[in-house]
Amino acid sequence: FWTADTYQGAPTTVTGYLSVISKGAAAFTLMTILTKVFAPMTEQWMAVLYVVIVLSITVANLFAVRQKELKRFMAFSSISQAGYVMLAVLANSSMGVAALSFYVLVYVAANLAVFSVIGVVEENNNGKTDIDDYNGLYSTNPKLALLMTLALFSLAGIPPFAGMFSKFFVFMAAFEEGSTLTHIVVFVALINTVISLYYYLLIVKAMYIKGAEHPLPTFKSDCNTRLALAICTAGVLLFGVCSCVYEWIFAAA
Repeated sequence: FWTADTYQGAPTTVTGYLSVISKGAAAFTLMTILTKVFAPMTEQWMAVLYVVIVLSITVANLFAVRQKELKRFMAFSSISQAGYVMLAVLANSSMGVAALSFYVLVYVAANLAVFSVIGVVEENNNGKTDIDDYNGLYSTNPKLALLMTLALFSLAGIPPFAGMFSKFFVFMAAFEEGSTLTHIVVFVALINTVISLYYYLLIVKAMYIKGAEHPLPTFKSDCNTRLALAICTAGVLLFGVCSCVYEWIFAAA
């Protein structure tokens, strides 16, 4: 709930920064500490991670479905994504390090794309960020709606976008760990992927299907925003199909 309040209350640019940088740094730091410092206590910290991962993904998904404000929605989405990131820690191997690194890289591209669109819409909508404000966005701003859809599809893990490959590598790394409990956690995460697909599609439905009496007017974003969206969208589209990216990360790991 602290995360949701912070995401909603902070300026959108700050929220976007917090959503990716702090999470990525925390994930790498936690993995390093657990695998290096607490290596003799693997059984103990893995038991804790099982509970944390299942609760993070499941509870966050259930709360995300209930949200009407987009920044609070993205807050619970980020908590769920953190649970998927932690699956790579369970692998406790070089494959896990590579999967975590690739997941964070893809997540940065997709999440910053979403927050870039939120920021543009917020500027042209008197600071409002409710999901209902996106009703009919495609009819007035089709490019923004398309870029938002691509980023959301990547976060949901829909092929052929990079998010699908990042989730696959995380699941594969965790499954390779071999224990029955890890396999059960991976299965729970897979089930939750279906739930997350549902609530991401709620935003897509608002943009493409729902009508609005007074839809947002057509507007243009500034050059910096267009450049940021182009870079993030390229990452969402290319990181998944350019296998050299993951291969380079795996070799480094």
